Amino acid sequence: MKRLVASCLLFGAALGCASACAADAARCQVVNMASPGWTDINATNAVAGIVLEALGYQQKILPLSVPITFAGLRKGQVDVFLGNWMPAQRALVAPLLASGAVEQIAANLPQAKFTLAVPAHVARAGVRTFADLTRHADRFDRRIYGIESGAPANQTIKRMLKDRAYGLDGWTLVESSEQGMLSQVKRRNRSAAWIVFLAWEPHQMNNAIDLVYLDGDTSYFGPNYGSASIHTVARRGYRQDCPNAGRLFTQMIFDAPLEHAIIADVAASMEPARAAALRRLRARPELLDAWLAGVRTLAGADGRAAVHAALHVANNR
Repeated sequence: MKRLVASCLLFGAALGCASACAADAARCQVVNMASPGWTDINATNAVAGIVLEALGYQQKILPLSVPITFAGLRKGQVDVFLGNWMPAQRALVAPLLASGAVEQIAANLPQAKFTLAVPAHVARAGVRTFADLTRHADRFDRRIYGIESGAPANQTIKRMLKDRAYGLDGWTLVESSEQGMLSQVKRRNRSAAWIVFLAWEPHQMNNAIDLVYLDGDTSYFGPNYGSASIHTVARRGYRQDCPNAGRLFTQMIFDAPLEHAIIADVAASMEPARAAALRRLRARPELLDAWLAGVRTLAGADGRAAVHAALHVANNR
């Protein structure tokens, strides 16, 4: 009889641990993440989705502009955003960080670029700095090509033009989508016409277009050719509510070769970002050790083992 009671107690404890030892609460299973449609964020979202799903989570991608993304983070409708480019988004995100509505939890790509650029043939003709633009204003039709309306980078360009910085008096910003802007760049590059546009790295444009980043800016995109870092931000309390997933995002640091490889695969074969990310992640398993240190599956099992097992199964399909 005593053995029966002891067995029941052990069985009950095991059942209790199966529930209580889960890494995160059930409400954390769905991870709401935003995408403004940028190629680089599509790549990192795809990588994050593969890892999350191997751990038992469900990634939900919300197609949102950057301003709406930060509004969603503030309202708790978005959990995590992998595309906080700094300093380009500083004016938008600084008040939210100061109030605690949004939290920067990691610099997921510390070495990036984000500034204006010109095709190489324009640079060879003498345009290598922001100050060079105004000396050739007519060749550029006094236009700077940007991305979607409302993007923080466009606001930075508008502020620069309003200030008439670097002699840019009478210039206008042409707003478009990422792909619309790049179509203009490629078309003008083929005909050796002149264009100045918003550019960033990592992005496939660096492989597809012979471009030169402009130097000489200190007040808008920043020095050192727009040296930037990309941060992971989360809604208020996310890491407290979901500490296991929060730990993963804190430790998930990408590198430019990984992102460039995924983006290049997507551009070359028109395959989904998810398929390219899966193949490239299988080729870089060492990344998982740092990302998954101390991370469990949603059910509480070893996270690193679960993700490696999932990648191995995918590799053998």
